[in-house]
Formats: sequence, C-alpha cells, structure tokens
Amino acid sequence: MTDRADVIVVGGGAMGASIAYHLGAARAGRIVLLERESALGLGSTGRCAGGFRHQFTSEINVRLSLESVRMIREFSSTHGLPLDLSVDGYLFLVRDASAWSEHRAAATMQRSLGARVEEVDAAFITGLVPGLNMEEMVGATFGPDDGIADPSGLTNGYATLARRLGVDIRLGVDVTTIVTAGDGSSVTGVETTAGRMDAPIVVLAAGVWATALARSCGVELPIVPERRHIVVTSPFAGSPGRRTLVIDTRTMFYFHREGEGVLMGMPPRDPVVTFETAVDDRWIADELLPVAVSVLPSLEDAGIVAKWSGLYEMTPDHHAILGPVEGLDGLYLAGGFSGHGFQHAPIVGKILADLVTGTPPPVDVAALRLERFDRGELIGESHVV
Repeated sequence: MTDRADVIVVGGGAMGASIAYHLGAARAGRIVLLERESALGLGSTGRCAGGFRHQFTSEINVRLSLESVRMIREFSSTHGLPLDLSVDGYLFLVRDASAWSEHRAAATMQRSLGARVEEVDAAFITGLVPGLNMEEMVGATFGPDDGIADPSGLTNGYATLARRLGVDIRLGVDVTTIVTAGDGSSVTGVETTAGRMDAPIVVLAAGVWATALARSCGVELPIVPERRHIVVTSPFAGSPGRRTLVIDTRTMFYFHREGEGVLMGMPPRDPVVTFETAVDDRWIADELLPVAVSVLPSLEDAGIVAKWSGLYEMTPDHHAILGPVEGLDGLYLAGGFSGHGFQHAPIVGKILADLVTGTPPPVDVAALRLERFDRGELIGESHVV
C-alpha cells in the first residue's frame, strides 16, 4: 500500500470511529482510518461496560460529559441509526463521613455546570435498589441522566456515518511506525503492515497501544495498560429491577442489571501494568466475589455465566491526553482516558476534528494536552470506576 491521505486516524474503537466521522463531517479532506483487527471495536471498546455519566470530580470531565452524554442519548434521533441504551442513572454509595463531604462538594460542582445530580438518603437508595447492604451507609449521589449504551452500536454507527461521508476505513492494517520529516519537526505519514501511507496529519487513537506508536516518532506518553474484569451472573432472587449502575465508593465495586442477573466489576486492589487480557479466575474468586456479596448479599445465590477482561489506558492523573503535540506538527493525540473513553468518544471526536481544522471546539481542552505532565499541571479525578 503506497497511498496518501489528508488525515490518518489510527485506531478503530469508539474513539477512532467518532474522530473519523467528525473529520468527515468537517470536510477535512481525504480521511483514512486504520484498524489492525478484522473488525472495529475489538479492543477496549468491545470489552467495556458501556456506562455514561456526569458524576466526575474534575470540572473538565464534567464538561466533556455534559456534551458527550447528550450526543449519546440523541444519537438515534440525530443520525437515524439504532443505538441500544438505558437511562436508569448512576448511584454512588458512600459509607464514610469524610468521603460524604467530598461527594457532596463534587455534586455541588457538577450541578453548577449544569448536570442533574441529587444527594439522596437511605430511603431513596433502598427504594431504587432493594437488597443492598446498608451498613455504615452515609448517603449517595444519583445522576438520573446517566446510563448505559451499547459500545458496538455506537462504534459501528459512527463508522457507518463516516463511510457515508467518504471516509476510507481499512481493517486488518496494523500501523507500526509514525513517520516524521528528516528534521523531526512534523509527521509525514505512517508505516503499516500493508505499506506506507503519507499524510501531514496523524490522529493517534490507539488506546493502550498508542504509547509504542508515539515512541516511534520520539514522543513519550505516560499511558500504561491495566487489566479490568467484568463478570455476568445467572438470574437470582433479588436481582435489581432497574438498570441503574450502582457503585460502592469504598471499593469502587459496581454492578447493574444485565438480563435477569447482573454485570459487575471492580478495580484490583493492587493494579499492575500489563497487556494481559486472560481472565484471572483467582482474582475473581478472592477479590471480586467477596466484595460483591458484601455489597449485594443476594449475589450469594448467583452463578457466573460470562466473564472477560480488557485494558484501561491509565495516565498519572486519570485524565485523557488530547490535542496537538508541541514540537511535532501534525500529530494529534486522543488517549489515556483511564476508563471513561467510550462515554467521551462522541464529544472528543468533535473536539479533535475542530482542532485539526482550526475551529474553536465546544469544550476547551487545553488543560488536557500532553505537556501538562512536564509542567506539573496534573488534574485530580477520584471517580475512576
């Protein structure tokens, strides 16, 4: 393959598909998306739970969510394509008095930006999700506009829209190197398993694999992979009646109704950097299941019908890295979302297209540029689920 494009998008998950569509909609020239797998959304996108929420502890994440959640909820009506979703809310359970004050402060900030977030008591909690262990429960925050959407549906929906706009989506093409000019001042294209493709602009949306590709052109990304597990149970007495996504903030264990059972997951107590995606049955038995039963005791009677793991792309401050790179013209980054990439994919696609075309984006993401790490301008985020 010896070819040219105006913009190359590397990565065919929800993020890359959204970026490709929005570049096409912005008439940014000849757009080519390159995905190494045989289908779109087979990486982290295809292994995520599909949640979307406004409840973050940093203003920039809330601002991104306000735009992106609206785009998810209006996807079908805007584009005429189906997207399975439910809007039964996110419920953050708080069992520590000190943590409760922090959650209330976060809820106040979220509301000040326009998000609907409520501080709720025990009666509300038990009415919404009967059967929860209420021991030491101080309160909870509830986002009624939060919910769950189908990651595959959103990814392939954006791909369909992109193709209609003339975007060239190529599957089974693995990008191996980002090529730069002789003086290293700008990108000139990519090397792939199918040959070279030239382009003055490359948008890197390759998830945990972005670090190696960025290094190929002299850029160091502080993005590391962490394995996360998801388990789906069989039907059981006491299964939730609604699809509210419930998070126990002491452990960050989460669950929501899935069929007649639940889908659940939790961060590991001692995360390690790994590209391994094989299921760790011992971790499930020793860490996940005891916490699950302590939060929702009726899970004691549930069996396991499915389990898988995927990779989070983690940064030191649990925020994305977005935008151009100082000193390397033509390279744009969209990665390091630390577990909330799927839900921010719609708005980030629009923002990246605006940055590439020189249009003011709907959310100012200058604070999320790569250079913040060298400058010590990290941003805190504690709601990493």
